[in-house]
Amino acid sequence: MIYVYATLITLLNLVFWASIMFGMPGIWLMVLVAAIVEWLQPGEYMFSQTTLYVSAGLALLAEILEFLMGAAGARQAGGSKRGAALAIVGGVAGAILGTALPIPVLGTLIGACAGAFAGSLVGDRMAGRPMDQSVEAGRGAAIGRFWGTTAKMIIGAVVLVLLTVAAYFPD
Repeated sequence: MIYVYATLITLLNLVFWASIMFGMPGIWLMVLVAAIVEWLQPGEYMFSQTTLYVSAGLALLAEILEFLMGAAGARQAGGSKRGAALAIVGGVAGAILGTALPIPVLGTLIGACAGAFAGSLVGDRMAGRPMDQSVEAGRGAAIGRFWGTTAKMIIGAVVLVLLTVAAYFPD
């Protein structure tokens, strides 16, 4: 029966991993499901405390990297704080809207990058920056968002593999 549970958890975690592309907290959902499974089955250790703590630590690292890379891209290109903040908001909104693009998975990433660009551009223009500086900051925000999402997807894949191995080969 443990293999049935392990397979179900793995399939659910694959869905959570894919949801990262849409701006969802997929890694945290993976950790939450693992913690709930462990809590519901006391005495049957599918996931060790170490596995749960390492997964949570990786989830935190992924969030920090995504946030910092998205905002830092705009700031490094000379953008304002307002532009960096709106780049984050625009990235999330763009990811949601980009999902409607007829390009599977990549539509969401394209939308997130375009939204980060637009948010940064609007924020910098509102801060009184000239158009050429605002466009450059928007470009930096889009690049930062791309690398932030990529880093989060990679760390999410590591957590997915870690939890899958732990589910199939419990302590």
